[in-house]
Amino acid sequence: MRRTVTAHLEVTLSGRTNLIYCIAAAANSTFERELLTISVDGTTVQPREIADLHGTRLHQLVADGKRVVLDYDCAVSGQADPPANDLDLITYLRPSRYCESDTLGPTAASEFSGLDGRSLLDAVTQWVADKLSYVAGSSVPTDGAVQTLLDRRGVCRDFAHLAIALLRALNVPARLAAVYAPGLSPMEFHAVAEAYVDGAWQVVDPTRMAPRQSMLRIATGRDAADTAFLTNHWATLTLDMLWVTAVVDALPNDDGRQLVQLR
Repeated sequence: MRRTVTAHLEVTLSGRTNLIYCIAAAANSTFERELLTISVDGTTVQPREIADLHGTRLHQLVADGKRVVLDYDCAVSGQADPPANDLDLITYLRPSRYCESDTLGPTAASEFSGLDGRSLLDAVTQWVADKLSYVAGSSVPTDGAVQTLLDRRGVCRDFAHLAIALLRALNVPARLAAVYAPGLSPMEFHAVAEAYVDGAWQVVDPTRMAPRQSMLRIATGRDAADTAFLTNHWATLTLDMLWVTAVVDALPNDDGRQLVQLR
């Protein structure tokens, strides 16, 4: 399965800023081509690549200018996700900033008692899809799973956070993956959950906005705190433009009835 993805970001800075981008396809992808360019006030600069967990690649630079433009283009023919290790299965059971599984424990026990494995994934996916409405711009960066459930609406990261929190509360390791998602409309960076079931990380996406089979991993972590596409320190930042594309040679039909792993 060949996927071609691009990203274009333009930001304006108020002063000298430490920027960390997380937009490149994960390191364990099979690249046919890849090009990342960043310019500061029209001058091309070379970021420093930093390896994070699970193949996540961060690109860091200190920008002493006003306008920063990033362009990313790559084509990927495949990806292999390494098996979970013992630490993963501990880390992704713990509550985290945006996935308050301890708070949602009673809700999870009440709604999903007696379910496990694939039946549990199907039930959690359907429950989150039924409880939440997808509303662009309806949440703020500090909202976690509990606030999302109270509001009954959110965007992809909110759907994923709620699914993750419920699964962890039921003793299923769960994590968040930032992905490129061919077929997504409107096109953007996308966030999905992954749950460790049947010895592998299975994709859980209650938004059902794109086929899981064609998604391409960017970053993996406990929640959105570990997977933000851009982080800045020292000065303020205005995002002026964000443009993402993701296409696949043949868009699959995801009927939601099968277990799917990111590939």
